[in-house]
Amino acid sequence: MKKSVLIIGIGKFGAHLAEKMRDLGHDVLIFDRNAASIERLATRFADAQIGDFTNEDVLREIEVSSYDVVCVTLGDDFEASMITTMLLKRLGAKYVVVRARSEIECDLLRKVGADEIVYADGDATDRLAMRMGGNNICDYIQLTGGYAIFEVPVLKSWEGKSIAELEVRKRYKLNIVAIKNDEMLDPTPMPDYRFKADDHILVIGKSRDVFKLDAKNV
Repeated sequence: MKKSVLIIGIGKFGAHLAEKMRDLGHDVLIFDRNAASIERLATRFADAQIGDFTNEDVLREIEVSSYDVVCVTLGDDFEASMITTMLLKRLGAKYVVVRARSEIECDLLRKVGADEIVYADGDATDRLAMRMGGNNICDYIQLTGGYAIFEVPVLKSWEGKSIAELEVRKRYKLNIVAIKNDEMLDPTPMPDYRFKADDHILVIGKSRDVFKLDAKNV
């Protein structure tokens, strides 16, 4: 499902996240107060803006409440991250994801309204982009050849039905590799296993096929 995404702070982390979200087919607006950062990517993005994101009037003008997700990726400027997050929530932003570097920063960002916080580790941008791209994707591990392992909640329409009945591989182009339930993991589910309402499934597949599956669960 296509989403509208606002990314504030176009350093290395923010730029990579923006490109990943765009490659996944989402509408992305990049926003930074540094003109050089925006100009570097302007030819690759239809929507780009330069301005002071710590100014409430500036954020109001871009209608932050109209975006499905707002990502604040400001690197070392923690004060700006705090102010921006607070203003975004004040202006009605639906879901705000903020980059942090420590547990103390996490605690403070939660206090001003951050909905989700990510650490700036090596694969954080890819994992964040993949999770934000779907409505119910819980986790993601990249493999080779365009494939990945995804954790998603079982579809409501699957409850009470078996793996064999659903023909998951044939109909959805996905391979079920494990089932999680109540912190228990079954790494070799049998074809006659019947899905329960609180099951999570681990599947191997391509992102486009997982997003199709994910959209059916909305």
